[in-house]
Amino acid sequence: MPLTLEQYVERLAERTDLPWPTAPKIDPPKAKPHLAQFPVKAVLWTVYGTLVAVPQGELLDVHPQDFATDAALDKVIKEFKMWNSMSRKPGAPAMHLKESYTKGLSNLRMAGSGGEKFPEIAVERAWDEIVKKLRDYTYDVLQYGPQTELAKKIAYFYQASIQGAGPYPGAAEAVSAVAAGGRVQGLLADGQCFTFGQLQKCLKQQDPGFDAAMTFPPNLRWISADRKARKPSETLFKGVAQACAGMGIKPNEILHVGSNLARDIAPAKKHGFRTALFAGDKNSLVATPEQLKDPAFRPDAMLTELPQLLEVIA
Repeated sequence: MPLTLEQYVERLAERTDLPWPTAPKIDPPKAKPHLAQFPVKAVLWTVYGTLVAVPQGELLDVHPQDFATDAALDKVIKEFKMWNSMSRKPGAPAMHLKESYTKGLSNLRMAGSGGEKFPEIAVERAWDEIVKKLRDYTYDVLQYGPQTELAKKIAYFYQASIQGAGPYPGAAEAVSAVAAGGRVQGLLADGQCFTFGQLQKCLKQQDPGFDAAMTFPPNLRWISADRKARKPSETLFKGVAQACAGMGIKPNEILHVGSNLARDIAPAKKHGFRTALFAGDKNSLVATPEQLKDPAFRPDAMLTELPQLLEVIA
């Protein structure tokens, strides 16, 4: 039976035959926590930059250094045995694959957004188009599943090859403690098809018994690529508020935790959520002194370490 995407993410993490970029070093800013307490029935987490550390604090389409992108694409070609089905145009295979990939992303971004002000693309669609154009290409269907599932696994393999990822200190501890307190948890985050699996893999590094499927119910996984909208889109915040309402949870009983004042905190406040700014890493923290003074941006609490959240929720 083919591996699920989540199983593939974990299986890939176990391999020692491929070099992977390391998770970025955490660089704490000079900040003091503000731990005001208030009643909370649901906690909605941002993933990248809050629970999972990645370079620049968010997912990248290509690495800032061309050689790193090229190396990742070479790994993709070899791992998925694409070379014999690729065009024999002059130049390195990775160069042609990069051209196809970036063109595919551009085409997706230029496609109609259906009126969405902050549209999001699903990167696996670009990989799906690339695979469709390979000549006489075959792959292990028993391992990867149908082509749409293969494209998702290629998308993750490439992403893992350009960006190291790891859990923030205390991430699994904080999430598990919230769960132990009987509160509902969800994800309200910019991300891709593999984000849930990558989150599970990272938190299992801290707690091998962690079960993301039990912790974050499907109806509260609001990830941008799945919803075709990215933060601060109304689509995401209204949608998750409605999902919580269906569980009897009011907006002022929801706490959203994120590291970006404009994309996480301000829209959450606009929709009546409680908010906590995670200010534990300069790489992901996006907040100015002016914003922190503005009531529209100012969070209800500020965390410098994730387990401090337990001192906030009542």
